[in-house]
Amino acid sequence: MENKQTLLFVRHGQTSWNVEHRLPGRLPGIPLTDQGRQQVARLADALSVLPISAIISSPLERARDTAEILAQAWGLEVWLEPDLMDTDVGHWAGERYDELLKKDPAWKAFVQDPTVAPSPDVETFPQVQQRAVAAVERWRQRPEAGAWPLFVAHADVIKLLLAHYSGLPPVRAPLLGIDNASVSIVELEGELPPRLVAVGWTPRPGWLRPPGAHASAASPAAAPVAASPGAGSQPGEKGTIEGEA
Repeated sequence: MENKQTLLFVRHGQTSWNVEHRLPGRLPGIPLTDQGRQQVARLADALSVLPISAIISSPLERARDTAEILAQAWGLEVWLEPDLMDTDVGHWAGERYDELLKKDPAWKAFVQDPTVAPSPDVETFPQVQQRAVAAVERWRQRPEAGAWPLFVAHADVIKLLLAHYSGLPPVRAPLLGIDNASVSIVELEGELPPRLVAVGWTPRPGWLRPPGAHASAASPAAAPVAASPGAGSQPGEKGTIEGEA
């Protein structure tokens, strides 16, 4: 392993469930939209100057599709890592955020404090963080990862990875904004503290619009996508769990 590593964490592109504000959890069959593929292609172009050495992805379709588009830019294969999968939201998978907030007190409580599981089938943020960090650290030690490994995952997974490397408590991770097809970068070198180089950077951020501009007037890339619960929102707006994602 190189003494210095630059870790890139990329969130998958937009899916129809992002637009519909639905919690996908780990449900299969949720591909990228055409706009999502365009978002990822733009990101690949923006990152093409970097010497990406490996691409490791969550096996869920939306992440895997994103990884495959990115991999084409460097001629790399995609390695799948189950521990980068989205938060397991159990019986809430497929539900709409807004409906859950109206009718389910347990969901509202979980949004406010995702460190406490309301039922055995739902993962807590500390559990998600533990498996995701362990996966990244395992891959960091593998020779094929190289000095510039890129990990494709989901909004809350990325938030929790960034929280780990920056010393932020898991309960505060929702404060980080992670848009679709954005990249976050962490530099690790020897015994030095981790350095956060970028958080949720995207070539065309959804918030970069004149005040009052109508969404339809913006370019497709600039139109706001359904952020993962907590991706730049306050707890309770769209949830803190990466339902979209």
